[in-house]
Amino acid sequence: MLSHLVRTRAALSGVLVATACVLVGPPAVADVGLTVPRGGTVVIHGRGFGHGHGMSQYGAQGAAEQGLSTRQILAFYYPHTRTGHVGGSVKVVITENIGDPTVVVSRPGLQVRDLATGRTVKVPTAGSAAKATRWRMSGAAHGGTKVSYRTDRWHLWRTLKGNGEFRSSKAHLTLVLGHHRVTYAGTLRAMAKVSRTTHRITVNRVPMEQYLRGVVPREMPASWRPAALRAQAVAARGFAAFEVRSATDPRFNLYDDTSSQVYGGLSSAVASTDKAISATAGQVRTYQGLPAFTQFSASNGGELAPSDHPYLVGKRDPYDTKAIDPYTSWSVEVAATKIDHTWPALGRVTSIEVTSRDGKGRWGGRVLALTLHGTKADIDLTGEKFRSGLGLRSTWIDLSIAG
Repeated sequence: MLSHLVRTRAALSGVLVATACVLVGPPAVADVGLTVPRGGTVVIHGRGFGHGHGMSQYGAQGAAEQGLSTRQILAFYYPHTRTGHVGGSVKVVITENIGDPTVVVSRPGLQVRDLATGRTVKVPTAGSAAKATRWRMSGAAHGGTKVSYRTDRWHLWRTLKGNGEFRSSKAHLTLVLGHHRVTYAGTLRAMAKVSRTTHRITVNRVPMEQYLRGVVPREMPASWRPAALRAQAVAARGFAAFEVRSATDPRFNLYDDTSSQVYGGLSSAVASTDKAISATAGQVRTYQGLPAFTQFSASNGGELAPSDHPYLVGKRDPYDTKAIDPYTSWSVEVAATKIDHTWPALGRVTSIEVTSRDGKGRWGGRVLALTLHGTKADIDLTGEKFRSGLGLRSTWIDLSIAG
């Protein structure tokens, strides 16, 4: 919920996927270095929760409470874009199941498809297999897939030539994930390793509108204003469509966590967000005829972060205010020893020097780069790596020493 905070992740193939926007424009004047005494505590004052690009979710709720329509909310957060439409399906990797077999609950109409041959067969409705409670796809030699069923124990049913897919002609599929289960629309694919550096993965291939039913209520509280929920549906749909066009791994387009959008399958669907999805069916924001990268984050702290996309602009946000957003301003204390432990090559941190900011808002805006000076080494970091390393809510920060 309100969770699209990070846009980079190590891909399963070992290649870094980096789709975060690059900030543009001249950086603000660098801060004077902050001396950190031995055993001291750094006080970090911050604004916002997330990267601040595009739509603020709290801001969308604030705008809706002020009477703005969905179209007006989207026009404010994604200027220079137009209304467009998309369809089709997406392929979402289920991150909790990476490296594990694909196990589904036995249901009427369950089918198995060999993705190498295109052949689809129904699971048996007679004999021992008819008593199965679960079905499983796991790795076999030479890229094949073993299909097994469970009664009192696992029994091998057949071996597919390539990757496999569970589908159903009568019901949705329920994936077994450790001690809990999640129901998904569409199909569930068991994908083999591509190389020694990758893991087996489970991929949910699902129609776009069904995918959104598992995203919108996980990214925004389902009790919020209808106009805000509709704006979230459009933003999430456009974000997914952009990622489908940009995907580099043929096995999937999206992750089911904050690396893309948080997705909980049909198990997460809620009536209010389903209504918002239906009301905006197929709608996205487009730029030059293509789906725009409609990024969003929980809170921008009152100022949109600038980006290299012309529709993700830096400007004041009159809708993301203290009246609606608990993350407009915040502060945390970080012991100097935590900084030492997070970046051990430093030795002991002696000072922190912010070298550039984006120039938008209080303190000169969000931190783009800084240098940690230590007794053993100096370390240059992006603002995002500093945020991530210390678990901060955003890069829009100011630093001081406690006491």
